[in-house]
Amino acid sequence: MPTQAACEIPLLNHALLPLTNPQPQNLCELYAGKVILAVNTASACGFTPQFKELETLYQKYKDKGLVVLGFPSNDFFQEQKDDKSVAEFCHLNYGVTFPMFSKTSVRGKTANPFYQALITESGKSPKWNFYKYLIDRQGKVVNTFASTTKPLDSEIEKQIQSLL
Repeated sequence: MPTQAACEIPLLNHALLPLTNPQPQNLCELYAGKVILAVNTASACGFTPQFKELETLYQKYKDKGLVVLGFPSNDFFQEQKDDKSVAEFCHLNYGVTFPMFSKTSVRGKTANPFYQALITESGKSPKWNFYKYLIDRQGKVVNTFASTTKPLDSEIEKQIQSLL
């Protein structure tokens, strides 16, 4: 199993806490070679119903190499108080099975290291909850999508299909 230092994909060379596991997991070890849709999420936002479409997208393409990664954040003051509440909300209300990470910051100087790398590479910081970054199998950000772009939007699916 490669160590964090052995990761050849700088964007994924970060260990983060999963939502329901106290052990940090290396993104490179888990997701290198996958097409990734990274999304900052919130449980009490007008865009929260996008969880359903994110799960649909994940189920539709996971066997072909897509992974949706959810990053709950209270940067816009619309997230549950703790990880346990976030996990229960996502599972009970939307049946989320795609990987989710511990509640974190996704913008500014306090952004987690993965999001700092996303922002640096794309030149774009999340403007609101459910901002999406599409990452190819080589670990390069190929596009970003505004919160208003739904996960099953034809443009997102078309780009995912071209990367798979």
